[in-house]
Amino acid sequence: MVSASGASFLKGMLLGSISWVLITMFGQVHIRHGAQTGDHEHHHLRPPNRKDFLNISEVTFIELSKSIRVFCIIFGETEDESYWDVLKETWTKHCDKAELYVYGTKNDNLFNIERNDKWLQMRRTYKYVFEKYGNSYNWFFLALPTTFAVIENLKYLLFTRDASQPFYLGHTVISGDLEFVTMEGGIVLSIESMKRLNRLLNNSENCADQSVIWKLSEDKQLAICLKYAGVLAENAEDNEGRDVFNTKSIVHLIQEHMSNNPGQVVEGCCSDMAITFNGLTPQKMEVMMYGVYRLRAFGHHYNDTLVFLPPNGSKND
Repeated sequence: MVSASGASFLKGMLLGSISWVLITMFGQVHIRHGAQTGDHEHHHLRPPNRKDFLNISEVTFIELSKSIRVFCIIFGETEDESYWDVLKETWTKHCDKAELYVYGTKNDNLFNIERNDKWLQMRRTYKYVFEKYGNSYNWFFLALPTTFAVIENLKYLLFTRDASQPFYLGHTVISGDLEFVTMEGGIVLSIESMKRLNRLLNNSENCADQSVIWKLSEDKQLAICLKYAGVLAENAEDNEGRDVFNTKSIVHLIQEHMSNNPGQVVEGCCSDMAITFNGLTPQKMEVMMYGVYRLRAFGHHYNDTLVFLPPNGSKND
């Protein structure tokens, strides 16, 4: 039988051992990632300056507008397949190509993966897309089925960006010393980032599940993985500093702003160059499509300097 003093000694040894293990694990995580984040400051990515934009020659406009090719990845669960019909008839028609990837079922574009492992699903999706389409597109946009995106605004943001550079952007959030792009706002990767990510995905040690004690979300896992390749998150904004990748619906954002700042309802809440809104039902997606692409004021002439032509054979609005 163990004495009271002996029991206290054993308890102290056990607690000390657990503390040492935790300190060691967290110390390793800090060392592995600290070297790449120590001198990093928050990045803000904005669209081209209007004056500089208007000085670009017409020939350059045409070349650049044709060179921006966006592949849209809709990433969801089995129950989200009901969104696909409305997605095909709304904003995804403005992508150069769009496909739905769902976990939990089998199909040509779907993977039979355990439903609770979204990070594994995301890794396999990126790898599959890169291997099949990496030579045809230079920007890759990952969105949820509940997201509505204005692809022309995305292309305008990317207009003067070099896809051969490691861009990883969207709506960023800081969690501890990790800055990551949230899934809710949509995630954009350049082809160079996709190449670097693909190289890491072939090395399971660097891009494995980084969860230590609690489960990390797949967007955090992606950010950790990309940091190994020197690709850091960038927050996309308009020239007034307003977010263009929104994690909520436009109705929700306006209602929030009406409560906080009723004098500037729309101007304060939402950018004129907004790229995404999230949390939409299929019906609300159709309403957004009407407001963004179909509604026109009679007698108003649209003389846009830059026009992004739709993909060949597209029936977009």
